Amino acid sequence: MINEKTKDLVTLEILLSPQEGKDLFNTNFRNNLTIIEDTLNVVISQRGEKLFIQGTASDINNTQKLIQHIREFNKKGHNLRPDDLLHILNSTIQDNGKDNEVNIEKIIGNNIPVPSKKRYILPRSEAQRNYIQSIKDYDIVIGIGPAGTGKTYIAMAMAVNAYLTKQVSRIILVRPAVEAGEKLGFLPGDISEKVNPYLRPLYDALYDMMEAQKAYELLENGTIEVAPLAFMRGRTLNDAFIILDEAQNTTSEQMKMFLTRLGFNSKAVITGDITQIDLPKDKPSGLIEIQRVLKDIEEIKFSYFSEKDVVRHRLVQQIIKAYERLKKRHTKTKDLN
Repeated sequence: MINEKTKDLVTLEILLSPQEGKDLFNTNFRNNLTIIEDTLNVVISQRGEKLFIQGTASDINNTQKLIQHIREFNKKGHNLRPDDLLHILNSTIQDNGKDNEVNIEKIIGNNIPVPSKKRYILPRSEAQRNYIQSIKDYDIVIGIGPAGTGKTYIAMAMAVNAYLTKQVSRIILVRPAVEAGEKLGFLPGDISEKVNPYLRPLYDALYDMMEAQKAYELLENGTIEVAPLAFMRGRTLNDAFIILDEAQNTTSEQMKMFLTRLGFNSKAVITGDITQIDLPKDKPSGLIEIQRVLKDIEEIKFSYFSEKDVVRHRLVQQIIKAYERLKKRHTKTKDLN
C-alpha cells in the first residue's frame, strides 16, 4: 500500500486502444491489475480508454514497462494468466534499495507455443529460462533437480513445439518401470496396461500441452510414443524428440543403452531427481554416473535446478528444504560415528 505521507506521488496516464479499453489483459484483467498493484506498490485505475497509474516515479516507470510488455504479448494473441504474471514478477524483481527493477522481456520472449487452451508455456525462473535455451542449442540436455521444478513439463512443451514446427516427425516419451518405494505386485492386463501406471505422469503432461482428441490421434498412429525404457533396446531413433523421465532410476547399463539410441536429426532430454532413487542399493544410478562420464563432452549440456525453482504449491519448496536439512543431519551423525 502506498504511504502518501512518506512518498512523493505522481500519476501517469496511458491511452489505450478501444479493444484494450474493454479488456486490457483479456479475461484476466482485474486479477492481473491487482497483482501489479500489490507487487509494484502502485494504484491502477481505468476510465474508458485511459489507464491511470499512481505511485512514485520509479514504481510508475517499472509499471509502465511491464504493462507495455503485456500489451505487446497480448497483441500476438496470447493471454497472460495471473499465475504466470505472479511468477514472472517474483522471479525478476530485484531489490535495489529503493527501486524494484522489472525485466520480463526475456521471459515472455522465451515462451513456448503449444496447441492447447494455454496457448503457450512461460518459464518461471532463471533456471527454467536457461533450460529452454539449452534445449534449443544442444542435441542432448540433462535436467537434474527436485520434483516440481518443471524439468519434464518444459521438455514436453519443447517436444510438442518441435513437432508442430516440423523440426522432428515424432515424439518419444520414455520412463524406466521402477516402483517408487513400494512393491505393486502382479499387474493384470496386456503389456500396455501393465506399463501405463508407470507412464501416467508423461500422459498428464502431454494432455496439458494439446487437446485431448489430437493427442489421442497422435498416440494412436504412433507419432507420439510412450514406452518403458526396456522397449528402447536395439532401436535407432531418427528425426525424433526423445524425453527420458525419472532417469535417476536407470542403471548404468540402461543409461548407456538409451544414450546410444540417438539417431540423425534427433534431440534427447533426460530428466531426473538424484534425491529420489528407487533402485536397489546395489544398483548405482545411471543419472549420477553420467555427470562424471559425460562432463567433458561440450556438445552435451547439464542443467541444474534447486528448491528455488519449484513451481508447484508453495509448501513443496518448504518440504524439499526440510528433507535436505534431515539429510545433512544424518550425514553429520555418520561423520561423527
